[in-house]
Amino acid sequence: MSSMTAKIEPLGAVRERVLATLRQDIIAGRLRPGDRLVERELAERFGVSRVPVREAIRALVAEGFVLFESARRTVVRRLTPTDVKELFELREALEVYAAGLAATRATPQALAELRELLDSAAEATRSDDAEAITDVNTRFHDRILALAGNSLLISVMEPVDGRLRWLTRQNEEWPQLLTEHEELYEAIASGDPDRARAHALSHVQANYRSTVRHLFGDQLG
Repeated sequence: MSSMTAKIEPLGAVRERVLATLRQDIIAGRLRPGDRLVERELAERFGVSRVPVREAIRALVAEGFVLFESARRTVVRRLTPTDVKELFELREALEVYAAGLAATRATPQALAELRELLDSAAEATRSDDAEAITDVNTRFHDRILALAGNSLLISVMEPVDGRLRWLTRQNEEWPQLLTEHEELYEAIASGDPDRARAHALSHVQANYRSTVRHLFGDQLG
């Protein structure tokens, strides 16, 4: 009996597993805006009870990925122009600041690690692997936040990190994105905070325009 009990996955761990999988399904586009999340179907898919599924869905609502259209209908959110604008305004405020700090605080080892991420991004771009590109580009920006050496910056970005990854996935101009990251890296490596901030600002604004074009068409770009 004790060995069987030891194999039971704690409810909290089940919830986190379901949550992480559904979140990644949304970010990667396997679950698309407007798709329904049905507790019964998801419970069967994951081989779990409906309780952790229900809790995972509530967490996705809190994170901004999902909404309750009615008491019985839960769907993946459709990003609005306002959603995108507000998230990019946050990125502009925080990532530009972080880039300036990173330029003054990055060590040679930290810059080498950032360079390795760019090499991985280049490989993923050559392979046209959208999910890998999204993952490594997110880690690139996370690393710049870490290089800034300000834990409060990280804590402010954390609640919207998933939605920012979702937005990053919308921009499929991968070669241009890689070029912008290369330029941002060079600016940070130069040790010049003004140059780093300028490149970070240019990058965020270009990424905003690309994302808007992809989601809403040129009329909003």
